[in-house]
This record gives sequence, C-alpha cells and structure tokens, in this order.
Amino acid sequence: MDTTSGTVRGRRHAYGTTFLGVPYAGAPTGVHRFAPPRPHASWNGVRDAVSQGPTAPQPRRDSFGALDMSPYFGPGWIHGDDYLTLNIWAPEARHSPAPVMVFVHGGGFVAGSANCALYDGAAFARDGVVLVTVNHRLGIPGFLPLNDAPDNRGMLDVLAALRWVQDNIAAFGGDPVNVTLFGQSAGAILVTGILADPAARGLVHRAIVQSGTGTGAFTTEQAQRVTEAVGTQLRLRPTARDMADIPDETLVEITRQLGAVDLRTEDAFHPLGGITPFSLVLDRQPADGIAAGSGPDVDLLVGSNTQEANLYLAPHGQLSDTGQEDLLRAAARSHPRPAELVEEYRAGRPGAANSALLSAIVGDALFGNGTCRTATAHATYRSARTFRYEFAWQSNALGGKLGAAHTVELPFVFDNVQLPGLHGPQALLGTAAPPADLARRMHETWIRFATTGNPGWAPYEPAHRRSMRIADTWKVARVRSSAPCLSGRQES
Repeated sequence: MDTTSGTVRGRRHAYGTTFLGVPYAGAPTGVHRFAPPRPHASWNGVRDAVSQGPTAPQPRRDSFGALDMSPYFGPGWIHGDDYLTLNIWAPEARHSPAPVMVFVHGGGFVAGSANCALYDGAAFARDGVVLVTVNHRLGIPGFLPLNDAPDNRGMLDVLAALRWVQDNIAAFGGDPVNVTLFGQSAGAILVTGILADPAARGLVHRAIVQSGTGTGAFTTEQAQRVTEAVGTQLRLRPTARDMADIPDETLVEITRQLGAVDLRTEDAFHPLGGITPFSLVLDRQPADGIAAGSGPDVDLLVGSNTQEANLYLAPHGQLSDTGQEDLLRAAARSHPRPAELVEEYRAGRPGAANSALLSAIVGDALFGNGTCRTATAHATYRSARTFRYEFAWQSNALGGKLGAAHTVELPFVFDNVQLPGLHGPQALLGTAAPPADLARRMHETWIRFATTGNPGWAPYEPAHRRSMRIADTWKVARVRSSAPCLSGRQES
C-alpha cells in the first residue's frame, strides 16, 4: 500500500489486511524529543508493516494492586526510536469508502500503547470499518511544559496522525471525510482537547469520549510545579535544550517519582484527583473551549461508567471498612466544603453504604462531573448533536467489588471479550460470562454512530440529563449524580 512516505506491506487476516507500526511522524529523538511532530522521512522499496513496532518510553504498569491490568497496558515499553506510529485494520475491498475510526489509548498520560491485544481491530474490519490506533509521546516528552518547547506535544502527535489519515487513509479503503476520533481515559481527555482546538477542523467529523473529562486540564501554575519537580530531580534547568540528551530511562524513572507533587493551588484542585502528574496544559478547560466554539462542530457520543472510581479503590482494599473520615478526605480533594459534599451524596443515595458513597464521590470528581460538563457544553452551544451513555454492566472481579469500573467497557467496544487475560478472579471481566450479546450490541452501536452520527437513541438534553444506560438490558434513564457539573476550579 502506498503512503506519502513510501510503500508498506501488511498482513492478511480473516476480514481484510492489518498494517502495524506504520510511521505517521519522524522519530522524537535528540533535538526533536520536545519539538512538534514532523513528517517522517521517505523510504525506498517496501517497508514491512506486519509486526508491532516500538512504543513510547514508559514505566511498567501491569497491575492496579490486586487487579491484573496487563491487557490494558499491553507490552509496556518496547524500545526503539521510531514509535510515532499507527496500526491499521482495513476491511476487504468494497465499492464505497469505509468509515474510519481513530482510537487514542488511555494510561494516565504516562503509560499504555496502541499495541495492546485489547485494541485488536479485527472486529471493526469485519464490520466494514477502517480502524486506526495511535501511539503518541507520553510522560515528560509528551506533556511536561517547557519554556522552549510547545505544550501538549502528545496531543500534537494525535493531530499529526489525523492529518496523516486525511492524506493516506483512502489508499486503505477509508473515507477521509468520515473520520470518528474516539478515546478512553487519558485518550478521551485528548479527544476533548482536540474538540476545543481550531487546528482539528476538517480532521474530525465525529467524536466519542469514553470515561474522560472536559475539565481535566492543568492550569499553567499546576503544570509548572511538575516542571520544577523534574528540574529538581535532574539538578538542571528543565528546558528542551538541557534535557535533549538525557536518557529515556532517566526520564521514565523520574516519572515514577512525581506522584507526590501537590497540585492544589489557591484557585484550583488537582483536576484528576492525583492519579497522574500529567495532563493537558490549557488556559481554559476543554469543555469551556467546546462551549466557545473554538474547535470542530461535530456529533459527539460521550459517557462514563457507573462506578469509575472502583478501579482505583477496589484493587487496593479501599472499599472495605470505609468510614466518615475516608469520605471527608476524598471530598476534600475536589471540593472546598467536603462535609457539605458528603451530605449531598448521602441525601442523593438514601441507605447507600459508605463504600458506595466513596466510589461515587471519587468517580464524579475524576470523570463524572467532567463528562456532564462536556455533554452540557456541546449540547448547549453546538449545532451538532450530542448523545450520552452510561455503562453499568457489573464485573464480579475482586470478589464482586470491581463492578462497572473505569476501563471495563473497553472489551465490549472492541468486541474482544473473549481474550483470556480478561477473565479470572483478578482480571477485568471477572469470572462470570458477560451477557451473550452485550459486546456485539455495544460494538455495533459505536459503528452505527461512526457511520451515521446517531447511536440509536435521542440526543442529550441538559435539562433532562437522560442517557442510554448500557448493561444486561439497555434503557434510557436519567444520569444519577448527586453533584452538579463542577469544574476543577474551587468554588467560593
């Protein structure tokens, strides 16, 4: 297959052809480590694209406490310079161009890759979609602000991948004017940032935000604290020029030590609750940029999981013996009046155990409130349609405590619930078999939205806050939340 940089050879599979490790930008090494992505150099002859290539430098993250997360984080760091690549699953040739879906992985902006078995796109190709999964810069190279380098370099990488798709995807059978960008967790936050970026106009035609937030960006002051911490660890001025030759291994090791950086400022909380030292760095939150109309006006499917926070709580035993002080500490991370917030959640969930309240408070602070803000901003200020969902199927992993936690929806979206690593008492989907048709139906719904702009239910209206609740059965229901759609900014 011919691309703008040269010819690539893929590998046939049951539903079409897979192309793995295809470069969309030049290697981010040396002076280019902190620079904007640049076009990849051309090559002569045919480049094999039949096996996974290198991934971004990152710490190893196979587990969250007792939970095996290896299917989510994949192979970890596969060393190699040429890691700004994408993987393509192209369906069999058809008479008309196929819809294109471009996926951005999660991993807290510090880990993960497009090379996970969980993100195998064969089911998309089977159903007539060209799936593209993207590797981008992570951690310090991707998201640490530096005075002599552009911010949000990992997001610039995704934009470069989208431009590559515009220039090349027709050769793989895809339609460059029907491109759906979707992402999960950190990848979903990147999608919200792109939806608020004027540079994305014409590159994205629909978008899906899975368990992300439009209020997850750091302020300049917060990000600068992380930059200063990196400089202290390296004992040098944290600039692109001074850091150009520092080994990747050193930067990865420093990343492990940044979790203790306090990002609470006079007028802002840590917008992601301390789960990562990196995020987008913006003057305003993506939800506010969406409301201002600064990015592409495209149909949006946005949602979260019923018990997002259980991923961060259950594997570490934090849902056992939860007391009032635990609730107050959790509320204080995101609200100036924690006691009032706790009582608000109690009133909204009569008879709920403290563990359920803790999960709800943390989950809303991380993803729920930001999902609401994103949906409301888009539905109120954009002419395109907004659709909302809530994923509620309960995994029985970790003795039944995992539930509808963060990441549990992914195997259903990719129709990959059969992967062995997803099953077992410490695995993401637990020991009980999921409903027979849940993966098929959810996967088809994502494809229907990418193809038509309508997932199959009525658009979201902020006044009613109704969404599709996805579980063993599907039904339209009001989103359950005891808190308003708060931002990371403190209230007076």
